[in-house]
Amino acid sequence: MSETARSRTGTLTARLRALYEGRSDRAHRFRYALLAFDLLTILFVIATSFSTHGPVVETINTALGVVLAAEFAARLLIARQRLKFLASPWVIADLVAVMSFLAPLAGEGLGFLRVLRTLRLLRAYPLLFRLRKDFAFFRRNEEVIVASINLAVFVFVMTGLVYATQHKVNPQIGNYGDALYFTVTALTTTGFGDITLDGTMGRLISVVVMVCGVTLFLRLAQVLFRPRKVREPCTVCGLELHDADAVHCKHCGEVIRIETEGME
Repeated sequence: MSETARSRTGTLTARLRALYEGRSDRAHRFRYALLAFDLLTILFVIATSFSTHGPVVETINTALGVVLAAEFAARLLIARQRLKFLASPWVIADLVAVMSFLAPLAGEGLGFLRVLRTLRLLRAYPLLFRLRKDFAFFRRNEEVIVASINLAVFVFVMTGLVYATQHKVNPQIGNYGDALYFTVTALTTTGFGDITLDGTMGRLISVVVMVCGVTLFLRLAQVLFRPRKVREPCTVCGLELHDADAVHCKHCGEVIRIETEGME
């Protein structure tokens, strides 16, 4: 590689890192835009699961795949340890989702796996920091929101997996709605029995939905019904969560200053 090409690659890498990892307003707007694009992509996959795919849908699929592949290449470029980056389960799931858009014959339903990256983006510290700063509602209810997102993403991913693996072989799974119905009834252990998954793979998916889904549901119930906490790190012992009206840290007794918006 020539010196000029190396210099251009270094400049591009620096600019991309500033967008993906920086804390400027531009970087935050970029990450919010990525999140919005991910959500729109997922909605597109849901909507098209209810209809027969024609040339228009396939063209949009391919266009989305090209955009997603370019975004994936950008993240690969800025990765400091690329082999470790490529070995990450999040990245593998994202790569499968990108390939599903570029190769519809492999199953466009796998595009649902892209929601995993949406969760990864939400859990990234810079975005969480910005959400806390921008939205008072998020600051007050962060644990409930994150637990709800975890449960929703699990339901969404498992529904996508059910749809991707069953809609061509199981007449009971005709669209995303059928897959969602099965996932919710399995997660809540209602089990009406009107829709079942075929084969060993189907039974394994059912087990994962019930075991992991109930765990996430109980986590959401826990944060909903326990006393609300405020995130304000103690400068002495580091304890982060305190009662909303706390004046002193429960661990070390240090005075803490919790910023509020006033009376609710």
